[in-house]
Amino acid sequence: MPLILLNKPFRVMSQFSGDGSRATLADYVDVPSVYPAGRLDYDSEGLLLLTDDGRLQARISQPRSKVVKTYWAQVEGVADADRLAKLELGVRLKDGRARALAARPIDAPPGLWERDPPIRYRASVPDSWIEVRLLEGRNRQVRRMTAAVGLPTLRLIRSAIGPWSLDGLAPGRYRSVPTDDAWRALTRQRGGP
Repeated sequence: MPLILLNKPFRVMSQFSGDGSRATLADYVDVPSVYPAGRLDYDSEGLLLLTDDGRLQARISQPRSKVVKTYWAQVEGVADADRLAKLELGVRLKDGRARALAARPIDAPPGLWERDPPIRYRASVPDSWIEVRLLEGRNRQVRRMTAAVGLPTLRLIRSAIGPWSLDGLAPGRYRSVPTDDAWRALTRQRGGP
């Protein structure tokens, strides 16, 4: 079974079953017997990987595997050098310290789709975009980290996981990567043979 790269839309559960009140992965992916390699919050968008290979799922999702997750966050406020440095140095969260491998300001991502509903805009409060790279993915981690440095997240998009990215994927669409190619990509990324 191939690795599935899905651009998970906003307000979709990262699971295949539900009570019918919320959209799930079953509304977008018609490949049987796959499950997410990690999660992406209901109110976050972007890259979600699905597989039926338990070893591949563990390799992608476990922090000790050192697979980098890249996020684009539209935040309330100006993402100045001090606040971004705090993200890289680490912030204290209720479940322990968390730090970004890298945090940098970016322009609004090119080709970014409209979100439905759109984020709230406040004329008196500026917003900015940042890119945050992490090795782990605790529950709502990026949102909690940006809030801890005074930059509440308005919109969060996971743009890449390891060697895979959203490039060319519209919301709700997916593409497949053969499992053997997925393993080779992970090995190359880690610098292995």
